[in-house]
Amino acid sequence: MRELVVLSGKGGTGKTTVCGNLAVLASNKVMADCDVDAANLYLLLDPVLKSSSPFYGLKKASINREKCMGCNLCLHLCRYDAIRPGFVVDPVLCEGCAICYHACPCGAVEMIEHLAGHLFLSDTRYGYLVHARLGIAEDNSGKLVAAVRKEARRLAEEEKKELIITDGPPGIGCPAISCLSGADLVLVVAEPTFSGSHDLERVLELAKHFGCRAAVCINKWDLEPENSHALESLCSRHSVPVVGYLPYDESVMEAVKSGRPVIQECSGSMKKGILALWGKLKTLLELR
Repeated sequence: MRELVVLSGKGGTGKTTVCGNLAVLASNKVMADCDVDAANLYLLLDPVLKSSSPFYGLKKASINREKCMGCNLCLHLCRYDAIRPGFVVDPVLCEGCAICYHACPCGAVEMIEHLAGHLFLSDTRYGYLVHARLGIAEDNSGKLVAAVRKEARRLAEEEKKELIITDGPPGIGCPAISCLSGADLVLVVAEPTFSGSHDLERVLELAKHFGCRAAVCINKWDLEPENSHALESLCSRHSVPVVGYLPYDESVMEAVKSGRPVIQECSGSMKKGILALWGKLKTLLELR
């Protein structure tokens, strides 16, 4: 089994659009949307929900009023002002640090399970999709990313699939780090802007730090050819291959509006670019 993780240094580079195209072209695979803070791969794949399960993040504090003797120690210790007068805990402000739990002299504070989101398994015309939704103002997205990847791997092993395509989160934070463990190849989608080089370098350094092979796809390369050349030079310095050049094409927006992968709507240089990208990825992943 192989796992391809698609990342980007920032949001809006076309990462999910690329994943949608790969979902159409690849066979014998499972798809995972690990951008749990803003999951949107399902918008392109028209999924049918098969199952849903709750996701519990860090436990939150709750104060048992019958045991509480009103010493106010928890109010003074809480750095997040989550404990209100009357010893009521605001679950939105509570970070689950548990200092009140350990400090309470009468054991009135309890740490209880907190529903932070949901994990979904859906079926699409292109195969199974594992995705999730994190609740409003919830954290622990890295933990939810790990849960999505674990379920995708379990499903791929059960169904004897040879590939997992993972739409990762943007940036280099905890969710992106959670995507990298065990990945066979990281495809970084970059754009030829002034900040594009900086964004790309951050992700390449992250992949290198965790010992992951990386490859780069330059999206809308023809809008700024000089900046595209700068990205090529950066990849050369990092010994990372550029495996895809996707041009600017207005059919992309029309495909997204209709909720369909671009490969089904485009033609000409865009279609050739997508097919060439998938061909090189198959070679790097040693797929049949």
